[in-house]
Amino acid sequence: MRRVCLTLPTHRACAGTIAAVGEEAAYGARRFGVDVHLLILDSSAAPVLAEHRKAVAALPPSAGVTVHHLDEDEQRAFLREAIDRSGAAPRDRLLELMLPPGISYGACTNRAFLLAQALGCTSVHRRDSDSRYQRLDGEPVFPLHQELTYLGRRAGHVRESASRSKLPPGAEDRRVAVTGGSFVGEMSVDVAEIRDLAPDTYRELVGLSIPEGYPEIWRGHLIDASFRGAGDTVFSGDRTTLAPLSPMHVDMCNIGLDHEVYSRVPLPPATDTIGSDYFLTHLVHDARLPGVQHNRHIVNFHTAERRTDAGFLAYQLRFAKFLLSKTYLNAVYARTAAAGDALLDGEGRIRASVIAGFVRDSIGLDRAENARRLDVLDRAYRRLGDRYATVADALAERRSRLPDEARDDMADFALLMDHWEALTRASAETGLAVTR
Repeated sequence: MRRVCLTLPTHRACAGTIAAVGEEAAYGARRFGVDVHLLILDSSAAPVLAEHRKAVAALPPSAGVTVHHLDEDEQRAFLREAIDRSGAAPRDRLLELMLPPGISYGACTNRAFLLAQALGCTSVHRRDSDSRYQRLDGEPVFPLHQELTYLGRRAGHVRESASRSKLPPGAEDRRVAVTGGSFVGEMSVDVAEIRDLAPDTYRELVGLSIPEGYPEIWRGHLIDASFRGAGDTVFSGDRTTLAPLSPMHVDMCNIGLDHEVYSRVPLPPATDTIGSDYFLTHLVHDARLPGVQHNRHIVNFHTAERRTDAGFLAYQLRFAKFLLSKTYLNAVYARTAAAGDALLDGEGRIRASVIAGFVRDSIGLDRAENARRLDVLDRAYRRLGDRYATVADALAERRSRLPDEARDDMADFALLMDHWEALTRASAETGLAVTR
């Protein structure tokens, strides 16, 4: 029987989300006759972890659903065994990249990938703790429906069932590698206040994420579309498009990935950097692998913690580091876009060694660009004033380290990629005990 992994990584209180995702898991097992492994990767502090254990215990038993709730000690034990079994070195460094002391959106998803391998799953479906589901006629609108309908099937076989197709010539025999939707509700990045306070400053900051060379009209369009998701779209019925998915139109809280993708290439394990978990959406698009975009958009909201002074500062620093990381990532994306089908081997599988080479080459980029970006960030945050000036002060204190951190993050990514396929194979051999 087909096994799939529905995962919820979290480091904050989200008992309500656990209950909702548990309901989605039960729906998937019931509607599609699959084994759903609900994997909750919990990095929360002890009091919140205890609340989550109660929430998990309260999930009603459901045929076809197995729940795994792993705290960091349990995750670390699995990772250590898988790394040892793989023979990869340096072992301690790889363990740190998989389970770093700081917040890493890429690393938490990489752990889900390896655990899915251990569980014998053919796909990973990710949700986030700061999201909930839309409803239609009183019923939740689960993205898992579209993910299980299309993911892993040959594109030519599902062309007629999609609402429309933009499949590139010659892609009919390739399997659907990714299925995704976006979000509605609050912006995915905490920059709405900047947009409202100072539109020009907003465009200057967000513009740092856009690659150079775009015509000004396109730059403006991309800036306007960034972090907005599907806006205020209300779900009224299913619409799907079969095509290589644009990274602008899918969110990592609403995505399903086939194992042929994540078993070959991981996500960047950068810490304290928003957006570090979107690398694979760019890669599958540039490789012209088939995807299905749907409109079962998830509702995004901002947690109370993000509205505190400490939460605000932490998030703005993660945003700043994201803008520094884009110097390197955009250089890699330019090469993957140019390579196109050459990113795949003769059997249509991603050539991880090619991607690792692009990442490693980017490490040599001139760091003067990120020094310039830090100047832009400093001026922008000081113009905004008030609590944004505190962000500028924090960036100034870290100015000598940040460019090195952004470069070293890419070196770490290349190192992890070198050992990734050995880790995925070892994870499958290691297995994971059934917890419920």
